[in-house]
Amino acid sequence: MTIKFLLTIIFLVVIIAVGFYSHKQARSVDGFVLGGRNVGPWLTAFAYGTSYFSAVVFVGYAGQFGWKYGLSSTWIGVGNAVIGSLLAWLVLGRRTKLMTQHIESRTMPDFFGTRFDSQGLRVAASLIAFVFLIPYTAGVYKGISTLFEMGLGIPYEYCVVIMAILTAVYVILGGYKATAMNDFIQGIIMLFGIVTVILAVLNNQGGLTSAVLRLAEMPSDAGDGTNGGFASLFGPDPWNLLGVVILTSLGTWGLPQMVGKFYSITDERAIRRGTIISTLFAFVVAGGCYFLGGFGRLFGTPPMLPNGRLAFDSIVPSMLTTLPDAIIALVVLLVLSASMSTLASLVLTSSSTMTLDLIYRDKKSQPGEVEEGSIDDTVAERVERRKVVVMRVLIVFFIVISLLIALNPPTFIAQLMGISWGALAGAFLAPFMLGLYWRGTTTASVWACFVWGVGLTVLNMLFGNPLNPINCGAVAMVGGFAVVWLTSLLTPKMKREHVEQIFACYKK
Repeated sequence: MTIKFLLTIIFLVVIIAVGFYSHKQARSVDGFVLGGRNVGPWLTAFAYGTSYFSAVVFVGYAGQFGWKYGLSSTWIGVGNAVIGSLLAWLVLGRRTKLMTQHIESRTMPDFFGTRFDSQGLRVAASLIAFVFLIPYTAGVYKGISTLFEMGLGIPYEYCVVIMAILTAVYVILGGYKATAMNDFIQGIIMLFGIVTVILAVLNNQGGLTSAVLRLAEMPSDAGDGTNGGFASLFGPDPWNLLGVVILTSLGTWGLPQMVGKFYSITDERAIRRGTIISTLFAFVVAGGCYFLGGFGRLFGTPPMLPNGRLAFDSIVPSMLTTLPDAIIALVVLLVLSASMSTLASLVLTSSSTMTLDLIYRDKKSQPGEVEEGSIDDTVAERVERRKVVVMRVLIVFFIVISLLIALNPPTFIAQLMGISWGALAGAFLAPFMLGLYWRGTTTASVWACFVWGVGLTVLNMLFGNPLNPINCGAVAMVGGFAVVWLTSLLTPKMKREHVEQIFACYKK
């Protein structure tokens, strides 16, 4: 126990120290939100990866989907690496960097408002982001606190409160630069931790071959007397597995806290290097988490919840209880690292969106135009500082709301994520991506996709989830492309001059 607490305290002291170190660079809006748009490839790639993978993946997703699909759940990690990291960087990285810098966009709602010349879209997008990032944050709290309770013996309620306070401190102090630097430190711990944990767990089961053979002997949940499905290539339920791959991989393309990483990277050469680093990181961390979760059935059936369902979120913690104290201490740091990086990204995204897109909706000149009536430097600096103060206050507000949900979570971690990712990516993914590439995307089509993504997710939830939230999210994302395309064909085009000014960034 002394080792566990000592390592945890050292880790927390380091991340708070980084917050103090980055404080001077977080006095302006660009510095606080984007790190001055000069964050290098290593920091950006690790910030992307650590924001992507948190306790939600390690505790919630790895446990639940490992139980359902066995070793085939590893395909989710492969999809996260190839689709969620490699293709995301290749398809979105360069064009996002160039266009958002050209139109001086700092947030995804700001992008929608300027790209499609609609302040209404900017407000609607900011409200959607703020509301649906809350269940995501609550899921992260729940995952880290479950493991903390197992590893350190600290009650769940105390864990989530401590977690919230520490995250708030270093994000408020240092903004995005502190978050990115801590993400790099936390990413190193995650890489080392997941490899060590997998080796330790398999060693307890007599090695990889022995563990796979035992898993192959497990009978199917269908009760038909067959076995071997949990050790097969595509598992017992490949179609639902595909839905999970789509949600968790393609979903990152439409999440504000993920796409925002491309806003801040230094240049195109850094994007190329960041693509490779981010993809390798995802292969190790995501692939390792789901591979580990695939062996969950070897550790017995998880307890039942009062509603008669299995407590999926207890599967991974139960796998780790037999490990030596030093390994458990490493696991605690692993999940703490993953979760705090994700939380930091979420609260920073939410506070910046509310501040810049709702409270201070400055009227910007279009690219290529001269802004009239510019205020003097002293007043501008005062306004900048006021915005940063408001963002810091909203960070506290956002953390408190998500904390209240985390103290009484309504469902499993995976379902919290499904609701959040489904609404956000269902609303944002198609119009954002097509807005970067297709001049014919119309303002009306963006409105239609907002209604589609949020409407489908909310209606499914209100009617008791007739469609699994995971599959519902996947349908919302993929269907959004059809909604944007068809609506764009049937609605008035945007002014040609405005569109040409927006796309001029790609000609430089």
